[in-house]
Amino acid sequence: MAFFLCFLFFATISSAAACDRCVHQTKVAYFSSASALSSGACGYGTSAISFNGGHLAAAIPSLYKDGAGCGACFQMRCKNKTLCSREGTIVMATDLNKNNQTDFVVSSRAFMAMANKGMSKDILKLGIVDVEYKRVPCDYKNKNLAVRVEESSQKPHYLAIKFLYQGGQTEIVGVDVAQVGSSNWNFMSRNHGAVWDTSRVPAGALQFRLVVTAGYDGKWYWAKNVLPTDWKVGLTYDSGVQITDIAQEGCSSCDDGSWK
Repeated sequence: MAFFLCFLFFATISSAAACDRCVHQTKVAYFSSASALSSGACGYGTSAISFNGGHLAAAIPSLYKDGAGCGACFQMRCKNKTLCSREGTIVMATDLNKNNQTDFVVSSRAFMAMANKGMSKDILKLGIVDVEYKRVPCDYKNKNLAVRVEESSQKPHYLAIKFLYQGGQTEIVGVDVAQVGSSNWNFMSRNHGAVWDTSRVPAGALQFRLVVTAGYDGKWYWAKNVLPTDWKVGLTYDSGVQITDIAQEGCSSCDDGSWK
C-alpha cells in the first residue's frame, strides 16, 4: 500500500537548483593491506573484503557522516595522465579516514586500478596521488538490501543489525522495527557505522521501516517480513526491497562534462 512506501519529505529539485554530479579535488593514499579497511569504523568486518572487488576506501568525516556514509560509492581517477586511465575506478566507503591530508585512503587494489595497463607498480611507488572524484550510485546487480544479525545480539533482549547491499546513491538515516503484522514500531539507534541496535526487541518475526535520504529527498522504505521468529546470530536475511534512488547534491562547482 502507498502509505507504507510513502515519501517522508520529498522536495522536487530542478536540475538548475541542484547538482548530482559534483566533481571534487583531493589527494589519495593507500593501505598496503585491505584488512585495515575491512576492520574499519563502518563495522562491516571481514566481509568487506568481498565488497566491490576489494576496491575499498576510508573517507573523511564529512563523507563518513557519522556512519551514514558507510557503503557509499565514489568514482575517482588520478590526474597523472601518463600513469592513469581516464576511467579510474569506483571505491566503496568502509572506514573513517582521520588523515587530514587526503579525503580518502584506499585499498592498494583500488589504487592500482586507477593506473593504465602495465603501470600499476609505478603508481604504487608514488604512494600518494592527486585525484578528482565524485559520488556515484552503487550497483549490486538487482540484489536486494540485506540485513545481517550481528554477533553482539542477545535474543530476546538485544538486537544489533547491519545493512548490506544498499544500492543507489543514498543514506539510511532512521530505522524502526516491529513485529510482523503490528503497527507498534520501536526506533533503533545507530550503534556505529552501518550497525543499528535496540534493547526493545519485539517478539516474533520482525519487519523494518527505513528512512532513506538521497540529497534533498527522503522517503520511507518498508521491509515487510525480514527476520523470522527464530532469527539467528550471524545470519544474513533478504529484506525484499531494493534501494536505487539517485542523490541530488547541491554544490558550487559541478561536472561540466569534462569527466568523459
